[in-house]
Amino acid sequence: MNVTLLCVGKTDFSWVKEGLELYVSRLRRYVPFKVEEIPHLKNASALSEAVIKEKEGEIILSKLRPSDYVILLDEHGREYRSVEFASKLEALLSRNSRDIVFIIGGAYGFSEAVYSRSDEKISLSKMTFSHQMVRVVFAEQLYRAFTILKGEPYHHE
Repeated sequence: MNVTLLCVGKTDFSWVKEGLELYVSRLRRYVPFKVEEIPHLKNASALSEAVIKEKEGEIILSKLRPSDYVILLDEHGREYRSVEFASKLEALLSRNSRDIVFIIGGAYGFSEAVYSRSDEKISLSKMTFSHQMVRVVFAEQLYRAFTILKGEPYHHE
């Protein structure tokens, strides 16, 4: 089973790249993990919000296989405490041989087609974070979940 973090847009900031690389390298000790970035749309400023969501949605859907278990990182998703997220992850890993794809959408969110394709939605917080920052926050939480499952001393409760 592989785990992928699919993101709309490239990482622009060196500190985001460095933070993400740190957790990607740590995560690979536990699971085959990769980050895949979908480039920003060209001439997006000339497009409406609805058109941007549709075009990004088409690209997202083209990256998914029918067998993938798709989890959207979405402000309207279910919130988990870190220990609860670890339990959720454990359940997914134990009962599911499907690859898991977590998706961070673009600035305007997801198209209806992407929502329809998803298996579930999770939220990292009631607060809004930049799409750049969410990459690092999520990767850290995924790493934290694996350390909880392995009984390692990273997480303190």
